Amino acid sequence: MERTLVIIKPDAMERKLMGKIISVYEQEGLHISSIKILKPSVETAESHYSEHKGKSFFTGLIEYITRGEVCVLIAEGDNAIERVRKINGATDPAEADKESIRGRFGISKTENSVHASDSVESAQREISIWFPELQ
Repeated sequence: MERTLVIIKPDAMERKLMGKIISVYEQEGLHISSIKILKPSVETAESHYSEHKGKSFFTGLIEYITRGEVCVLIAEGDNAIERVRKINGATDPAEADKESIRGRFGISKTENSVHASDSVESAQREISIWFPELQ
């Protein structure tokens, strides 16, 4: 059983899409084992996006992800990481499959509604950031 972290980002939360997005993962047979809604602190956001520190878009990314509430969840299932990334679609909604979450709900490359871990190592690191109580 593989685990991955999903963040339903502020743009999707502001548009009341949380339930629709979660239902997509569930309909695809994934199990949501942990879930919470919170407004990320700058510290949490910087830790999550640490690999982008020093890049030109870092400040804007932190401002975006901390502007409002997010829903963070752990999705579990066989090949969960790969499956969630396929369900989410390409980072740029304009390039995403029209049936994917980003293809349906994404606004821009930044406001693309969801984030998901890209590897087992990233999933472990990101889950420890957003769900420290599970460690």
